[in-house]
Amino acid sequence: MAGIIHNDKEKYKFDVITKVLKKEIKPGLAAKLLSISTRQVRRLKIEVREYGASATNHKLRGKPSNHHIDPIVKEKALTAIKESYADFKPTFATEKLEENHSIQISYGTTRLWMIEAGLWKPRKQKAINYRSWRPRKDYFGEMQQFDGSYHLWLENRYTDPLGEPIELCLLVSIDDATGKITRATFAENEGVIAVFTFWKEYIIQCGKPLGIYLDKFSTYKINHKGAVDNVDLLTQFQRAMQTLGIPLITAHSPEAKGRIERLFQTLQDRLIKEMRLANITTPTQANVFLENVFLPLFNNKFSVVPAKGGDTHRPLSEADRNNLISIFSIQSTRRTNNDFTIQFKNNWYQLAEIQPTTVRPKQEVIVEEWLDGTIHFRLQKLYLNYTVLPARPKKTKKQPVILTKHKLNWKPSADHPWRLYAKIKN
Repeated sequence: MAGIIHNDKEKYKFDVITKVLKKEIKPGLAAKLLSISTRQVRRLKIEVREYGASATNHKLRGKPSNHHIDPIVKEKALTAIKESYADFKPTFATEKLEENHSIQISYGTTRLWMIEAGLWKPRKQKAINYRSWRPRKDYFGEMQQFDGSYHLWLENRYTDPLGEPIELCLLVSIDDATGKITRATFAENEGVIAVFTFWKEYIIQCGKPLGIYLDKFSTYKINHKGAVDNVDLLTQFQRAMQTLGIPLITAHSPEAKGRIERLFQTLQDRLIKEMRLANITTPTQANVFLENVFLPLFNNKFSVVPAKGGDTHRPLSEADRNNLISIFSIQSTRRTNNDFTIQFKNNWYQLAEIQPTTVRPKQEVIVEEWLDGTIHFRLQKLYLNYTVLPARPKKTKKQPVILTKHKLNWKPSADHPWRLYAKIKN
């Protein structure tokens, strides 16, 4: 009896059939031991007598699989991956092969081919530590997770005058219940203006969410060289959201808001490569690509159905709409001087003589820096009239006592109630 036995299972099968041939055991017992029928035992007896140990080997060993992929397809796929998708992960590369090259293979096949070609290095499985995940919210709009990520989103295609790549900040909000990216935009930084612009446009488009989940420390990475105005941001943002009635929930660790942290990992892989394939070179092009191309496809692929139907975004009230510019402004307080001038950020402003409300010296006014960069002074919900002074005004002896709706030397007309009252009294 000649032949080669390749594994323990085949060796065991050969030993059992050999005992049947030697009449040490009966075919029925052999069938039980091998979990096969007595008919198969009879067939194996004949084959072992004729071919020896090789009769118990699998008949397809050494032969190509009935489902094997044509080597030409493999070569075509690897060529495409090397030329265009060398740094893509296997799943993403598989999608692009089907989308752009009409090559339909499984993720596992792509992964094996990329490992063989040295294009993908398999990672060791990490030790599993128990962690309890917070369940998703039930309704769309119930909670938005919000964060920003500084990165070379446009790689080397967007540079400064010296040719150095410029980092952009991607601001993103993701719905907790559905995993849908509700809004995303590229900005220069994560400062007050950028964040206020983001949420003003979000609320106009979607309405007011029931809550916003964000980082504990301002917005958000104070130690980053691109982060500006972070000292005042949280206070300003809290004030704006409180005015709109939107609660803020602050996370104490990145893991607490893991949904958006994992989202950025995905975007830093997929979005960067999609923009590379689309040859996006400027932030303006990137924002158009995000809104019109990437987000619809991404949300369609990765978002989930919420546990309960319905949209919990609240519509803007008429008061909200009328005050939206004021709400999303950077606000601070200043006192009027005796000459009715106001100093703000090294500039001097002179209040006009006629105002919509009475203004007195040393009175506190609200200074609003609107998103368009203009300065406005507000007192009792009314905006004051002013002019910008080229330099600090000189002190004069003659100063107005107050500012009001008319000039201080104003005289009532002959038919004014004051004069009529005086005539009746006399």
